[in-house]
Amino acid sequence: MEAKGLFNVARKEFIDHLTSRKFLIILALFLVISAISMHQGIDNYNDRLERYKEQISQITGEEGIEPGYMPEKPSILLIFQMMSFQMSLLGAILAIVMGFDLITREKESRSLKSLLSHPIFRDEIINGKALGGILALVFAIGIALIISFAMLLLFSIVPDLNELWRIALFGVISVLCLLTYFSIALMTSTVSENSGMSIIYALIIFLTISLFLPMVGGMVAEIVVGEPPESPTYRIPPPPPTPNANENEQGEVIKPVKIEIPMDEEEWQRYEEESRAYWEKRSAIDGAIFTLVPTTNYLAVSSAVLSKNGGGLMFFGPGYRSETEGQDMLERIWKNILALIIFPLVFFAIAYIKFMRMDIR
Repeated sequence: MEAKGLFNVARKEFIDHLTSRKFLIILALFLVISAISMHQGIDNYNDRLERYKEQISQITGEEGIEPGYMPEKPSILLIFQMMSFQMSLLGAILAIVMGFDLITREKESRSLKSLLSHPIFRDEIINGKALGGILALVFAIGIALIISFAMLLLFSIVPDLNELWRIALFGVISVLCLLTYFSIALMTSTVSENSGMSIIYALIIFLTISLFLPMVGGMVAEIVVGEPPESPTYRIPPPPPTPNANENEQGEVIKPVKIEIPMDEEEWQRYEEESRAYWEKRSAIDGAIFTLVPTTNYLAVSSAVLSKNGGGLMFFGPGYRSETEGQDMLERIWKNILALIIFPLVFFAIAYIKFMRMDIR
């Protein structure tokens, strides 16, 4: 079987991850923080639910009067929105810890050469290590979601079918986000001579794309497009001072008031067009920069999936509001979805090419 070596390597890597002390420590911390986030989210959900019930009782009253408007019932998805923030940070650290020494560990122990002496190909090694890491990430996300469901049931909160679809998609999106950081760590492990340099390179890339790019994104956009257009107003100069004209009865000096009067309608239309074009251009630059940030892509897609009234993607499952809303949502976040898929592939491709060309002696 050609794939036998691949599956053997993947199985070994998966078991090594599950028995690794550093993986278990980070996983335990990850699960604890996930449980804390879930508990906070459940408390917030229950508070909103109580306020919703109070509003309903106040609106309907004892006589059952039909209200002009109805308050919106809180969604269980709010609980997982809080969970997504810690997933993007601590989950990224877990993924980096899993991948930074996958190849350097073999180099340092000089086991890579002996491994290649077996009837196994190089591509099976790198692919098997990547597959084992992916399975470990899926395991970590799966355990976190199982604990989340257990806490929901413990508090007598039962999601409906639509919410179950969205929560499952939230798990898939979380795996895609963590795969980006895992592939970064796998790449640095491949190009580095030792594990120490690999973790340093991985953290530098992590901090650059997660913190540095969002900070400089706004500055870069402002430098490229310049200052926003000024509002077309002109000032009527105050009248020239006359003796005692600027004093009140107490002899205090009254400062002249500068009156601002807008230009005519044509001038305002020109200003609105220039302002709209300016902010559209700046928004496009901001969007292009932030698309390079995996955390931003993850939060954008997860927010759309976990948004009750924001519409949903047509292929996301049952319970979504309309096809038009699904298309609008897809138009807004398709770049983020594409980035979550492309980034892991790019970093893994670099690791794959480097490993295939590596001189192993």
